[in-house]
Amino acid sequence: MAAPRRCAAGALVVLLLVGNWCGLAVAAASPETAATTYAARVSRVFDGDTLWVKPLDGGRYRKLRIDGIDAPEICQAGGIASRDALSKRVLGQVVTVSVRRYDDYGRGLTVLSHQGDDVAGWLVLQGQAWSYRWRRSLGPYQAQEAQARQARRGLFAEASPELPRAFRQRHGPCPLS
Repeated sequence: MAAPRRCAAGALVVLLLVGNWCGLAVAAASPETAATTYAARVSRVFDGDTLWVKPLDGGRYRKLRIDGIDAPEICQAGGIASRDALSKRVLGQVVTVSVRRYDDYGRGLTVLSHQGDDVAGWLVLQGQAWSYRWRRSLGPYQAQEAQARQARRGLFAEASPELPRAFRQRHGPCPLS
C-alpha cells in the first residue's frame, strides 16, 4: 500500500515542477503578463496620458497609458494643452517605465518617472489631468489635484471642467486625424 502513495506523491511533485517550469516559460515568452520596469526613450506623445516609448535595451516600440490619471480627450477643452505639457516634459527624454498591468486595449498601464519625478503627479499638480476616480475614491493623486484646483492651474482655472469620462459618454471618442 505504501508504494502507490509514494508513486502518487512523486507524480504530484513532477506535475508541480513541470507546471512551474511551463509557467516560467510562458512568462518569458510573453512579457505582457508580468510586471516589468525598464528605461525607455519617449518617441511620441499622443495625448495627456498616452505615449509611445522605445526601450533602451532594444525591442519593439510600446504604447503606454499613464496609470492613476485621466487627461482630457485631445478634442476636449484642455486636451491639446495637456498633450503639449506632457510632450514638453518627456518627448525625446529617457524615462523609467514601471508597467503595473495591461488595459483592455493592450496598453501597459504604467508609473512613469522622469529624472526621479512621478510624471502623473506632476501632470495633475500642473492642472493638466485629473486624479483617476474609481467608485468613491478620488484617486491616487487627490492631494495634487486639490493643490491645482486651489491654485486654479490649467484645467482647474475653469469653474467646473468636464471629466474625460463624462465627455466620452456625451460625445464618444475623438475622431482620428
